[in-house]
Amino acid sequence: MTSPRWRVPQRLTAPEPGWSTRADVVVIGSGIAGLTAALRIHAADRALKLLVVTKDVLNAGSTQWAQGGIAAALGPEDSPADHERDTLVAGAGVCDLDAVHALVTEGPAAVHELIALGTVFDKDPDGELSLTREGGHHRDRIAHAGGDATGAEIQRALIAAVERAPEIEVVEHALAVDLLLDGPPGTGAAVAGVTLHVMGEGQRDGVGAVLCRAVVLGSGGLGQVFSQTTNPAVSTGDGMGLALRAGATLRDLEFVQFHPTVMYLGPDSHGQQPLISEAVRGEGAFLVDFEGNRFMQGVHELADLAPRDVVAKAITRRMHEAGHPHMWLDARHLGRGDRAESSFWERRFPTILATAREHGVDPVTELIPVAPACHYASGGVATDLFGRSTVPGLYATGEVACSGVHGANRLASNSLLEGLVFSRRIAEVLPGELRPWAEPAQDSRKTGLVAGGVRRRLQAVMTEEAGVLRSAEGLTHALDAIQSFVGDAESAVDQDAWETTNLVTLSLALADAARLREETRGSHWREDHPDRDDARWAGHLDTVLVDGVTATTFRPAPPTDGGVA
Repeated sequence: MTSPRWRVPQRLTAPEPGWSTRADVVVIGSGIAGLTAALRIHAADRALKLLVVTKDVLNAGSTQWAQGGIAAALGPEDSPADHERDTLVAGAGVCDLDAVHALVTEGPAAVHELIALGTVFDKDPDGELSLTREGGHHRDRIAHAGGDATGAEIQRALIAAVERAPEIEVVEHALAVDLLLDGPPGTGAAVAGVTLHVMGEGQRDGVGAVLCRAVVLGSGGLGQVFSQTTNPAVSTGDGMGLALRAGATLRDLEFVQFHPTVMYLGPDSHGQQPLISEAVRGEGAFLVDFEGNRFMQGVHELADLAPRDVVAKAITRRMHEAGHPHMWLDARHLGRGDRAESSFWERRFPTILATAREHGVDPVTELIPVAPACHYASGGVATDLFGRSTVPGLYATGEVACSGVHGANRLASNSLLEGLVFSRRIAEVLPGELRPWAEPAQDSRKTGLVAGGVRRRLQAVMTEEAGVLRSAEGLTHALDAIQSFVGDAESAVDQDAWETTNLVTLSLALADAARLREETRGSHWREDHPDRDDARWAGHLDTVLVDGVTATTFRPAPPTDGGVA
């Protein structure tokens, strides 16, 4: 099965490079995936010159916002096999078995390596790692730091390690524009460099070229496709867009996870929203409707700790039935019996407590208004078990990649672990398979940009038609609207236009895949096809860009969860 084809820019319009430099390896992104890759490649071969590129400052990506923690079989009653089972069930039949096995078996050692690097996780009174539980997990296996500031602590430790390695050069405020190849895209051409736009001063300012032998994408997801998201403003899908234009395959873009408990800020809220971590429910909070009913009871064996797609759908259903824009999270009983209930919150969830109070809600004494919002892209650049994409010399890790571990619905707190494990795997192979230096080929493909001013309209269309609830009619409307945005050419060549073009490109591919997949599976919910259909749709949807048009093709594969719907 193959979709219609949608036209998008083949290259981003940009000035000719005004400066150039060289590095053996360019790592794009500075979260857990990018910095782990840089540190491990550096440790594997200290003779290589590494350049880390980040669009903002080093700690501005999604990693620092991770509240819940990192999942691994670290407890005495847990095992990689148990973690594997939960991951496969959450992934709804489209995980890669070998990738999941690598994740869960290598995960514990990778977390201990993080600890050795200087990451300080929370401990219990006996001095052991304090482990908690989140949705979809049958064991306490979530290690956390600072109560609910795990990502920030991991980010701190990784940045400190990079600062101790002066051989790793860091370029901040730099947007990756397009890859440079040694031949035409889609012909087996390999990476020869990357163009950057640096918002700096001195020799590296404006658009320039970094000639290199390999590029590692750790650039995060596409959360800004939607009006409400837990992702930071930098999450505009730049790495996925860059890879697609270079001839790489994108896989399973339709599987976008909507976190069920994002704080509802009102009908006019826009952009990054406050996340109420699943760990709050792991500690005993529960969802209620406007009548006080615990509506997750009987929906799933894990009730309020069911996998995220189950909870998000249940909240959305109840919202529609009741005509309310949100539901409630009741966490008022947490810490009950402490000298002061607020002491539990201050110790376990200080960030969430402060954020909620900033928005006028005290979770110690009040219900928290929550609704689903875009949280995580399970699809991305298709990779093998060592992060290799379909373009020679281009690797991907973390949220930008589709390694196969998440399937149709990421298991809670597996995201940090994926970036950690697969970045280590890239470092195992990359130094030994670096290609010789090559000169970039002349690129005669047509350039283009989409007007930055269409971004809000794009996000509104995607939220309405390709959000939690989807249908053929709505997705068709979305595709027609998005294609019209492509014709809205931009005269100003700037970061807003580059980012918006990436968002439009990925929105077309995402909505196209969502329309093609006529079933409900994991985080992909079709109102007009409410059942999972393994006979027709067990497998993956792969998207490529050829001569400026996208094509999405179904690739069958046996279910990897035993066919459990």
